[in-house]
Amino acid sequence: MGHVHLIVEDPDAQKKLWVGMLGAEVTKIGSLELLKLPGVFILVAKARTLPTQGSAESTVNHFGFVVKSYPEIKAKLAGANLTLASDDADAKEVIAVFPDGVRVEFTEDSTASVPIAFRHIHIAATNPEKLRAWYVKTFGATEGASGKSLAAVVPGGEVDFLKVSAARAPTKGRALDHIGFEVVGLEAFCKKLQADGATFDGPYRESTTTPGLRTAYIIDPEGTRIELTEGFAAH
Repeated sequence: MGHVHLIVEDPDAQKKLWVGMLGAEVTKIGSLELLKLPGVFILVAKARTLPTQGSAESTVNHFGFVVKSYPEIKAKLAGANLTLASDDADAKEVIAVFPDGVRVEFTEDSTASVPIAFRHIHIAATNPEKLRAWYVKTFGATEGASGKSLAAVVPGGEVDFLKVSAARAPTKGRALDHIGFEVVGLEAFCKKLQADGATFDGPYRESTTTPGLRTAYIIDPEGTRIELTEGFAAH
């Protein structure tokens, strides 16, 4: 896994939650600021066009973490005055609505070695089998399952696929604008994707403002915007 990129009305309000409440470490690559949690980076930028739309009706409904304590995370969320979209006491799992309608899931794993760690991206798909096959082929993911959902497992996390009857909105331009994967040998990888007919939203390029960072954007078959990076892993 690489990162989740949020484009929101008030970046400071988001950062307060990720850093102050959840303990994310602030780190930088050149001028680019990243909020680091085990398994994933969170990037937060200010939206140019307001209001932004939340994640619930887009292809990426939410992304999720494991935490050591369900009661503890519920108390933290209540202390931050966040609304819960769902609360399953039996599964010890909650989905909180962060500012700008970004949904974040927290599931207890009392055996976890750290207080919080990345778990998954949850994508709504009209054909979960077909979309999982695309992620397996594109990223070399391993087929898996999470409860009743199909999953594509990659180092550091997984993408889970929720079956829906109608297509959801693309992520681009919403509060959760895109997800990201870190790739070794990105330039060669992009050439392979081009040969395979992948849909690009931004070509391979080397950053002129962030030394050592290489990026490209593609769109998955359901409309999820995905940034491919090379250069985050060292941080």
